[in-house]
Amino acid sequence: MEQQALHCVFQPIADLRSGSIFGHEALIRGPAGTEWERPDVLLALAQQEDLLFEFELFCVHTALLQWGQAGEPGRLFVNISADALVEAMRLQEAESLIEAARRCGVSPRMLVMEITEHERVGDMEQLHAAVQHLHAAGITLALDDFGDGRSSLRLWSEVKPAYVKIDKYFTRALDQRTECLQVVNALKGIAEVFGSVLIAEGIETTDDLRVLRDLGIAYGQGYLLGRPAREVAQAVVEAALNVMHDRRVSVLPQLQQTARPGVLRHLPVIQAPAVGMGCTNNELAEVFKARPELHALAIVDGERPVGLINRQQFMNHYATLYFREVHGRKPCLAYANHSPRVVELDYDVDELVGILTSQDQRYLNDGFIVTDNGRYVGLGTGDQLVRSVTEARIEAARHANPLTFLPGNIPISMHIDRLLASGSEFVACYADLNHFKPFNDQYGYWRGDEMIRLVARLCVSHCDARRDFVGHVGGDDFMILFQSNNWQQRCEAIIAEFAREAMALFDEVARQAGGIEAEDRHGVKRFFPCTTLSIGAVRVLRGQYESAEQVANEAALAKHDAKQSHSGLHVRGPQLPGPLMAQAPLQRAA
Repeated sequence: MEQQALHCVFQPIADLRSGSIFGHEALIRGPAGTEWERPDVLLALAQQEDLLFEFELFCVHTALLQWGQAGEPGRLFVNISADALVEAMRLQEAESLIEAARRCGVSPRMLVMEITEHERVGDMEQLHAAVQHLHAAGITLALDDFGDGRSSLRLWSEVKPAYVKIDKYFTRALDQRTECLQVVNALKGIAEVFGSVLIAEGIETTDDLRVLRDLGIAYGQGYLLGRPAREVAQAVVEAALNVMHDRRVSVLPQLQQTARPGVLRHLPVIQAPAVGMGCTNNELAEVFKARPELHALAIVDGERPVGLINRQQFMNHYATLYFREVHGRKPCLAYANHSPRVVELDYDVDELVGILTSQDQRYLNDGFIVTDNGRYVGLGTGDQLVRSVTEARIEAARHANPLTFLPGNIPISMHIDRLLASGSEFVACYADLNHFKPFNDQYGYWRGDEMIRLVARLCVSHCDARRDFVGHVGGDDFMILFQSNNWQQRCEAIIAEFAREAMALFDEVARQAGGIEAEDRHGVKRFFPCTTLSIGAVRVLRGQYESAEQVANEAALAKHDAKQSHSGLHVRGPQLPGPLMAQAPLQRAA
């Protein structure tokens, strides 16, 4: 610090919509080529020498001085810890900071102080006062590295920064990590509540940039956009600009948990009273008589369930001759199921399928006990369980097909809507098997499922995962949404490869004959050729359709035409020149 041996490098922050440079972050560096060049080493040494506060203010002044010397008109982002900002306010250094900015030719309104948390903020009231002082001078605030383990929602709420930087952990490989994708979406919602704008840090690949742009993140920073350098960047790196100006949308990863319906918090629970371990048979009978709608009663030890008594079985015993006289005053625990099925509200529906398939039918007749953190809350019936599992499976199938694990109807519609909203031109393809029902009837559902999985595998393998979306509508119907320019060649490859590989699913007799003898839909036995694949394609031009339903309907008509014409690939509608128009001749019906 005495030798003025520190310097700043400046990294651009880009507008992910326009591709223009929004601002620069000043990053402190020590003498080049030495062990003190890295900022983390410098901060550790400053803390070791008990000069962390002085060092941070020195870095801020260095950044202001060098930015002023560069004569750049844009925004400057400068780091300072929350504790250093509080200390500066206490020692009235904040005012000198503002004056230093003016002396260096940096307008306070173009200065953004990035608040970092090296440790938890000690005095939130003092920080709030410091923030108000900076706001009054026109200085904007940002919250740095949100999500790195030290940042807190309380700090976000107290500071109400204009900008919040998302830590690079959550922005890296977004096209593959569904959990991080959901975190970024959640941060968008929080930003709207607090009136902040998000800046994505650590953007290093074109795939991550495309996803962040499509998610609506306003600004970004990372090596792909521009590396830190002493010279101030005047434009974003060309590779990044190409992505930002490309109308094609990213294929967002699908939530794996949609195939698993989640917790049972909304499971209908019968608010049934429980009886204690000392409850007698006479007392239990009175409860059943007073509550005729109850199918069972739970026995609890305090709040912990220990048994379940079936109403019908107990009342049958109670109605026998001399039962009341001999057993009436005895504990009812003797007639309880001491191994009842206990279901926590946080169980996954799939974990309860075992009840439905269990050989012990008591679980369906008696129902089950519902607990919350081990405490009794009520009862559930076998009917409720069957309904819940069925509804959950149906809902899950709309999101991800359980046979192929490909996105179902809802994600397909959502992706079409994103394509339409972007104004991007794309090709919607509807794939369907020809003569699949006779094959399925002849060889059974297991081999039929194998054929459907074959279609799924070929569609995925011949599509570009970054550009093309493959969905499973249901049964043997698939939807492919192409942004790849060579979509026609990809479709033809899928059709040709299926024709070769599907033959292995037929027996030798059928392969020699070229088909099978089977009943048609009217019960008439006739010859069916070996199963093939038809794809109907619709080229979607900008502004041509308004909804996903219209696109899907048009693609379904194209699929119908393809099946009728036996042409393999059929393209519906006018063929116009453009980037998505394949150059090879199309296979179409005359």
